[in-house]
Amino acid sequence: MSVSQLICITCPIGCHLEVEKVDDCTYLVTGNACKRGEKYGVEELTAPTRMVTTTVRIEGTHLPRIPVKTSKPIPKEKIFECMRLLNGVTVEAPVVCGDVVVENLFGLDIQVVASRSMGKQKEYEN
Repeated sequence: MSVSQLICITCPIGCHLEVEKVDDCTYLVTGNACKRGEKYGVEELTAPTRMVTTTVRIEGTHLPRIPVKTSKPIPKEKIFECMRLLNGVTVEAPVVCGDVVVENLFGLDIQVVASRSMGKQKEYEN
């Protein structure tokens, strides 16, 4: 039996979890103050996921980059691949918070969305 020690990140309490693998598909979670901690402990050992927040290039505005995030957590093993993909993305202003920057990321039905609005830069004639 293997036991893993985790700190739950689903709420501000930060419970210290012990997750014991009982057999191939059964886990015993202790130390959690709520059901979310139990779910987190099992998922963290079987299929860990994370939200990705970063920036992508934007043209036609006063700043060179705009913040984006995934609409749902993605599998942890896909994070570096996601970052490589987003490094090559450029959007054109104007962008409204919530606009989809990348649709259906890796076929996972997860969108990458803008997390800030950014208007088009006003051009002045001299």
